[in-house]
Amino acid sequence: MTGTRIRLLREADWDDVAALEERAYAASGLSEGREVLRSRHRASPSTCFVLEHAGGFAGYLLALPYPLLHCPDLRLAEGDSAGRSGPGTNLHAHDLVVAEHARGRGMGPRMLRHLEETGRAARYLSLSLVAVHGSEPLWSPLGYRIRPEVGLPASYGTEAVYMVKPLGPAVNGPVLD
Repeated sequence: MTGTRIRLLREADWDDVAALEERAYAASGLSEGREVLRSRHRASPSTCFVLEHAGGFAGYLLALPYPLLHCPDLRLAEGDSAGRSGPGTNLHAHDLVVAEHARGRGMGPRMLRHLEETGRAARYLSLSLVAVHGSEPLWSPLGYRIRPEVGLPASYGTEAVYMVKPLGPAVNGPVLD
């Protein structure tokens, strides 16, 4: 898509990321806040991205290695999270938000495809996420399957579900602009 690119998240992006995260999650009580989000980025800066569209900030994706069938607690910064055990075979798409002005254009799936390419190139075997706000119907057509046996931290609320997608071998590595 012309005028759209995905690039690594930079220090200068944090005001935009924090503001968008607040708009997306504060009303539902799922907002983590800037410092917890930054801890996710510090855990894996090579898997955290910004979406630019029409010359401006249009969204972000924070992902980090996390053991399969586990996820970060929204209340705890990385380093404080129980159950995390270093690099593994699973890459967890922790948070993906597209700005209001860029929604409805396939940007979320585009960012996830970019993450999948990144994960394959790094030899991850699976990609996981937690679907919140009843969003699991968005992820299922993209190959994610609900794993109902996974108990989630209470910080996600009662309607969230853990989902996993297996990753096949890399064809080509991701391209960063």
